[in-house]
Amino acid sequence: MRRPLCFASDYGHADDFAGVCRGVIARIAPDVRVIDVTHGLPERNVLAGALVLRNTLLYMPDRAVHLAVVDPGVGGPRRAVALRSGGDRLFVGPDNGLFTLAADRDGGVEAAHELTNEELWLGPLSATFHGRDIFAPVAARLADGLALDAAGSAIDPDGLTRLELPELRRHRDGLTTTALLVDRFGNVALNLRARQLEAAKFGDTVELVCGDERFLARVARTFASVRPSDIVVLVDSYGQVAIAVNAGSAEEVLGLEPGDEVRLRRLK
Repeated sequence: MRRPLCFASDYGHADDFAGVCRGVIARIAPDVRVIDVTHGLPERNVLAGALVLRNTLLYMPDRAVHLAVVDPGVGGPRRAVALRSGGDRLFVGPDNGLFTLAADRDGGVEAAHELTNEELWLGPLSATFHGRDIFAPVAARLADGLALDAAGSAIDPDGLTRLELPELRRHRDGLTTTALLVDRFGNVALNLRARQLEAAKFGDTVELVCGDERFLARVARTFASVRPSDIVVLVDSYGQVAIAVNAGSAEEVLGLEPGDEVRLRRLK
């Protein structure tokens, strides 16, 4: 039975990488439906890719094959893998932590295989483009009905690479958070969930400490709840707390990028 194939990468659209992978899929499995989730993942940022896969997973078709490539270790010792989640979704790509957050949201990793069946690959194998030569052809065949165990040797799911999310730190006057994702509008998602923001009881206004700079922000439900150019702390469409600027870019105004700490302080 065929499965839809959901494709995400950091390849962008300026080069041919995503298109070539799609061409490989079409040559091998022309009847498989392909959904391009995004090819704008931040370059070489595995954590950002893992978070996007986790956030978007439940909006993708059931039993889909998720082909994802954010692979700064391509050609090195990292393994190429295919995984099955408890919810019967398949994940194909590098074993660098890209998939486990999403798989955990779908019942955990039920089975894992290293992609050792070279008969499924394209040749000659490039040392720098495993998305084309290994991941896309294997994902296409799995989406076209190939059994997972035909992709290669079974491995222990407990041995898969996992990413650790930055820990939220609580203080008497507030929270220290970490910027996780920045979208194309400059909105900055934090490692903070809606219930944690509510429990902190900041009130309508909060002080943001970013490095040596301090900013006042409104705590609100929507961008339009504040004036243009005002900073707002809100819950985004995935339930993550984010910092935004109405009609502007929080990334630029606050000088933030993924990995930066942001302290949220209650006003006295």
